[in-house]
Amino acid sequence: MVITTFPTVDKCTSIGREKDTVVADMDGTLLRGRSSFPYFALVAFEVGGVLRLLFLLLASPLAGILYYFVSESAGIQVLIFSTFAGMKVSDIESVARAVLPKFYSGDLHPESWKVFSSCGKRCVLTANPRVMVEAFLKEFLGADMVLGTEIGTYKGRATGFVKQPGVLVGKNKADALKKAFGETKPEIGLGDRHTDFPFLALCKEGYIVPPKPEVKVVTTSKLPKPIIFHDGRLVQKPTPLMALLIILWIPVGFILACLRIAAGSLLPMPVVYYAFWALGVRVIVKGNPPPPVKKSDNKSGVLFICSHRTLLDPIFLSTALGRPIPAVTYSVSRLSEIISPIKTLTNELVPVAMVNKMSMFHGTTARGWKGMDPFYFFMNPSPAYEVTFLKKLPYELTCKSGKSSHEVANYIQRVIAATLSYECTTFTRKDKYRALAGNDGTVVEKPKIKKPFRSSLVAPRPATGRDGRAGSGARTNLTCLPTYYAKDAVDAIDVLFLLLRSLLKETNIR
Repeated sequence: MVITTFPTVDKCTSIGREKDTVVADMDGTLLRGRSSFPYFALVAFEVGGVLRLLFLLLASPLAGILYYFVSESAGIQVLIFSTFAGMKVSDIESVARAVLPKFYSGDLHPESWKVFSSCGKRCVLTANPRVMVEAFLKEFLGADMVLGTEIGTYKGRATGFVKQPGVLVGKNKADALKKAFGETKPEIGLGDRHTDFPFLALCKEGYIVPPKPEVKVVTTSKLPKPIIFHDGRLVQKPTPLMALLIILWIPVGFILACLRIAAGSLLPMPVVYYAFWALGVRVIVKGNPPPPVKKSDNKSGVLFICSHRTLLDPIFLSTALGRPIPAVTYSVSRLSEIISPIKTLTNELVPVAMVNKMSMFHGTTARGWKGMDPFYFFMNPSPAYEVTFLKKLPYELTCKSGKSSHEVANYIQRVIAATLSYECTTFTRKDKYRALAGNDGTVVEKPKIKKPFRSSLVAPRPATGRDGRAGSGARTNLTCLPTYYAKDAVDAIDVLFLLLRSLLKETNIR
């Protein structure tokens, strides 16, 4: 139990604080967790891979001994060096912007947030590297100022050391506060440990946040800005134990992923379903898919409109149907092109709601190499895909009845969203890539190899947004190779809707 002369945060009133300034610590204060290891581990893995994560894990016992028995500053410096040394600063900023916000927001302390959010001016004073926390604090918590440890850099890379005055703990926090505010005293100070006392003493009111890991986290609906976009490979926050399990599992998981990918690529499609189950991949099929169209019937086929989850969507849709089907798919890697079934169009539209479940790795990324997406998905111990076939669109809701392609696409989006209990948004693919990767997601058109002339229809890439805003760029041959080159969709709902407009126009032309 912490003994202090400062009252606990529950004694602080949050009413009438609109003109007040609050200065809060981060770990153990704004966040329930007092350890920053999981967030350093996320940066280590996302930027440096499993070997950097292993290095950080091996260094963590030394960091812990120094932190608890020598000084907080020394322990944090070990974490900073083992995580950041040699990394590009731009890569650290990218992870801080695209990956960390989801994990930080999942650990917000309700009592601290109540006081922090009630104040008109908000400042965070933390020992964490500023480059790692600033994006989340300013964009999602509405912080006006972030004072954190400054890391050393050389030619755009982190050296692993920190700039003067060093790690912001104890007296360094108080000095940073004086430098930022001068003679003005902030109204409220929030901390959680004795090394926060120096800066709390400089505030008109100081409060301590007692360790209560059992308190419920703040719901995302109470944040100033909801976290919609998220990137990163890890599903769970990597505590030391989880980090160890990830490191031990990856060699086994990679071999298992190779077997699963081989089964999905090489075996006859009617057998793939059973092969996946034997290899620990669950494929759950709901609804009634339409029967295959026979060539002798002289009828057009069926176009399945799927919610996008990973680049493996065509594989699992074909597995659920028990037959290989043509597909129009996102593709930016040669591997994705090889393992995806491809080829035709029709007026018969069947929405398909797809959900996947992963326990260790996410099977898609906006920042990383897309060629590794299938491996990361299949590296999960027991991944699952749930494929729900919905009712075929009635004639009066198709373009043939006079509906525009935008109306049809938006209707299908709403149907799939309702099935999955998702909320539709107007964000586009460009919005996603600007938020996660710092670019608009434009993919340079691949060089074309000259081939003998073949008559075909060529259409521009369709609108990228669910609201029908026009997209840019690439052209693709719809008859010979109906593949649209793009990196990813906006989220679980934003899938082949951006392709639907051109598909419907194509079928009308035919």
